[in-house]
Amino acid sequence: MRILVTGSKGTLGTPLVAELKKRGHEVFGIDLKHTDDKDNARCDISDFRQVKRAIESFYPDIVYHLAAEFGRMNGEEYYEQVWRTNVIGTRNILEVQKLMKFKLIFASSSEIYGDSDEPILNEESVLAQQKNDYAISKWVNELQCKNFRERHGNEIMTLRFFNAYGPGEMYTNYRSVVCLFCYRALHNIPYTVYEGYHRVFMYIDDFIPSLANVCERFIDGETVNIGGTEYRSVKDLSDIILKYLGKDDSFVVYESSDKHNVTNKKPDISKAKKILGHDPKITLEEGVKETLDWMMRHYGFVGQEV
Repeated sequence: MRILVTGSKGTLGTPLVAELKKRGHEVFGIDLKHTDDKDNARCDISDFRQVKRAIESFYPDIVYHLAAEFGRMNGEEYYEQVWRTNVIGTRNILEVQKLMKFKLIFASSSEIYGDSDEPILNEESVLAQQKNDYAISKWVNELQCKNFRERHGNEIMTLRFFNAYGPGEMYTNYRSVVCLFCYRALHNIPYTVYEGYHRVFMYIDDFIPSLANVCERFIDGETVNIGGTEYRSVKDLSDIILKYLGKDDSFVVYESSDKHNVTNKKPDISKAKKILGHDPKITLEEGVKETLDWMMRHYGFVGQEV
């Protein structure tokens, strides 16, 4: 199968491309990063002509659309870039799909559920008000996908990711909460823990095989939650990191609420198990250890006291 991956050099794109190639697929990537990789092209997805030229050069059977500006704070501080990349970028992919008729796998987010009152979120749950621009951009993109399916016959499968994390995620202020806490704890940089907030964390090695299965088990019009099984507090996450590093919480700030973020997110992943063979097994303790070990190697802490 000829597969194109947008965001191919990102935290999820890099291992996905490797997994797809291992399975024998012909894979081409597009990303903002300049590389020497012959199977990758630099492309700004917010520019329609760049997108059209890049995709036409490969003519894929299926596209994984992972490229996006990520994170709540990113949406607050660089909202214009979030809207250009996430919304206009996705519109550009949809317009090219309309012309070329490939199948599209769209990477949405658990953030679109908003601060729902439902204890377990399934794909039919009513969407509450989204609380930040990143979440709103993903919701708008799901609407765009729905409209293009109904108006133009685009074949699209939507995946809602729940808190994926693991080695390979490079630190910025706009990364996942696991990356933020690990990096800041490692460098003794203060960070904030919102008490009473809960997430289901999904380690990347549990996630990527399921993500790679989608191209082989594609169902047009289907929406699928992909997440882990452990429902843990954000404070649990912080405590696990500090314990592994042998540090106290003197640089941790505890607050009761975050007006820009949802309180709890717990997915029903039964559809992912049935359709994709999703079977997460790695505990948060195990995944955090692997993430911290990678981070210590990457940032030069091996052999040093942290």
